[in-house]
Amino acid sequence: MKSALFTGAAVALGLILASTGSAQASSTPQPTAQARQHGIDKAGDAYMGWTQNTTTTSSAAAPADMGITATVEGIDVSSHQGNVDWAYWWGQGKRFAYVKATEGTSYKNPYFAQQYNGSYNVGMVRGAYHFALPNNSSGATQANYFASSGGGWSRDGKTLPGALDIEYNPYGATCYGLSQSAMVSWIRDFVNTYKSRTGRDAVIYTNYNWWSTCTGNSTAFNSTNPLWVARYSSTVGTLPGAWPFYTFWQFTSSPIDQSHFNGDMSRLTALANG
Repeated sequence: MKSALFTGAAVALGLILASTGSAQASSTPQPTAQARQHGIDKAGDAYMGWTQNTTTTSSAAAPADMGITATVEGIDVSSHQGNVDWAYWWGQGKRFAYVKATEGTSYKNPYFAQQYNGSYNVGMVRGAYHFALPNNSSGATQANYFASSGGGWSRDGKTLPGALDIEYNPYGATCYGLSQSAMVSWIRDFVNTYKSRTGRDAVIYTNYNWWSTCTGNSTAFNSTNPLWVARYSSTVGTLPGAWPFYTFWQFTSSPIDQSHFNGDMSRLTALANG
């Protein structure tokens, strides 16, 4: 009887442990079918503008925007680009770069040092970005993780404020299971914490459709946080959140994610200096 009781208890314990293990395993986000079609094969693979990325985009030249008089051209990179040939991109006229540093609270770009330091060493103004997972942890937690893992800032004239990449969820529900008001609160938590850590207002990278759907087209940040809008088109279109102008415009993913800065080099340096 004692042996039978022990065996039963062991089996029960094993089932509990197995269940716990399964729960832990399932907590790791898995890319959706759509995300896999865009090269996101595992947690940490997310990147700026992933839903718009396409290998069929033919134009790599910045589209004309009659609303601006000067631009500076740049790129953004993540682990997907591996070790980047920065001298090549400098030769292509790129003068700034944003580098993915973190995602959620458990991922750090393994190529970050080569990409972040390499862009700086070749002469570019560089910055870091964080891919947000609002269902993973609080905005404050992710801002602190980002600021401590490459997303910091220094007034050296060559370091841009960190960027919050807040867009379509590659691992599940479009708005990460948050209501519009909860999403706005999450973003506010992130940007406030980031500013308390660095003294800078984070750049917000997003697109009109996601921002309208998931924040109710909130205008809460349009007077404080620079806008980086994603729109792969010949015109920038309607800006989200009633921002009066954009600071960066990501306009293509061919042959690499490319953006232009809304201003000349002196204005880009001013943004870097805060």
